[in-house]
Amino acid sequence: MARQLGHSHGAVRNAAHTLVTRGEADQSGSGQPSFRANAKTAAAAQSAVISPPGTHSPRAQPTTARPTSTAATAPKQTGPIRRAGGQLYHPRELADLPDVEALNRLRDADVPVLLYGPPGTGKTSLVEAAFPDLLTVAGDGDTTVGDLVGEWTQADGGGYVFQYGPLVTAMTEGRALLIDDATLISPKVLAALYPAMDGRRQIQVKAHKGETLKAEPGFYVVAGHNPGVHGAILTEALSSRFSVQIQIGTDYDLAKALRIDARVVRVAQHLARQVELGELGWAPQLRELLSYQKTEAVLGTKAALANLVGIAPAEDRDVVADAVIKAVGVKKIAPLTLGKQLPASAARQPPSTSSAHRSRSR
Repeated sequence: MARQLGHSHGAVRNAAHTLVTRGEADQSGSGQPSFRANAKTAAAAQSAVISPPGTHSPRAQPTTARPTSTAATAPKQTGPIRRAGGQLYHPRELADLPDVEALNRLRDADVPVLLYGPPGTGKTSLVEAAFPDLLTVAGDGDTTVGDLVGEWTQADGGGYVFQYGPLVTAMTEGRALLIDDATLISPKVLAALYPAMDGRRQIQVKAHKGETLKAEPGFYVVAGHNPGVHGAILTEALSSRFSVQIQIGTDYDLAKALRIDARVVRVAQHLARQVELGELGWAPQLRELLSYQKTEAVLGTKAALANLVGIAPAEDRDVVADAVIKAVGVKKIAPLTLGKQLPASAARQPPSTSSAHRSRSR
């Protein structure tokens, strides 16, 4: 897959895991996993294009400079934006502009942006909505220079070929590049990125004949940082590369507008205040609230509340449970847990049918 797509193994692996998470591909095996297309893979391919370096023309630049006065701007795009994966993103306000518009202006001015905030607040969603041409590197402690720049892989004929990574692809095609969880990546690895971001706008690929590659117009870097994640370190070298740093939090008004249970939204707000005061380490963010809504639709309110408590870190679980009990009015709530074994007759009957039968009986 890496050879055919022209990306590093790490980038392709991250993309394959994303498809599996969305249910658009299947994974099997342990250690070194195998990925296989399923019935949804073809549809997923219609909304995203991954291509080798040089396939795309450089991103077109604006013919005239954007106005600096917000009074002279075009009508704001405040409605939902469909991301490449099909999900809707609801723009939020940033500096008197829709956030997607603000990010595009910063890109046109070549001002790198660092987005920081708890996991699940919509950092990645914002960037995907703003930049349809986005390439993403999912950072962690195992991310290597090869995952950014490229690496040698074995060709079908038995020899070796050099496959460029997402950094090179974004540079040569003038595309946006998101370094997600950048502060989990080793500073030595991130150093390979910096020459492309400063005035030089070029990198030297030492592993491939020491060639020097220059960034085309439109190349742009955004990074994501989760301050509360273990091992996330925002170094001075990394911070200084991003002139604009934007804090991202959960939009509770949006959560209510999406018709998530108002009681649960209030619980999340209450817990978030405790986190701000240093009394708690975790609070549900928009991702968890959306998951609650989906779980409630499938399994019911009781199970969704139990799951909300269960996904909280063990050290915060009791506080979360107490907050849920007070807000919802239940006597007791515990993490979602398997109970005793059902009788064979009950196990064979579909839950929906059983529930409907009980409802008619009542």
